[in-house]
Amino acid sequence: MSADGCGAPVQTATPADIDTQGQVVLAGKVSGSDGPLGGAYVRLLNGDGDFAGEVQASPAGDFRFYAAPGAWTVRALHRTGNGEASVTAEGPGLHEVAISVA
Repeated sequence: MSADGCGAPVQTATPADIDTQGQVVLAGKVSGSDGPLGGAYVRLLNGDGDFAGEVQASPAGDFRFYAAPGAWTVRALHRTGNGEASVTAEGPGLHEVAISVA
């Protein structure tokens, strides 16, 4: 459980050369107009828009999900605003996602 008690695990940066061990990894950074937004809640939604998971971005705005191949929406919720991005992961490996919050 995270330090604030919400249950969303706090993330760390995902190295570009990560060994995904055959898994689909959706990872990226949440940013605002002044740079990275730490502490944002990042939600993973499947192709139908259904909730699949949530993590809390690291102090540097980093997040990571392990998912199945397919179309995904990643949504960031922060006290300064919200943002989202779509990604299609056709197979195993690291799929980078950048989310701008406004």
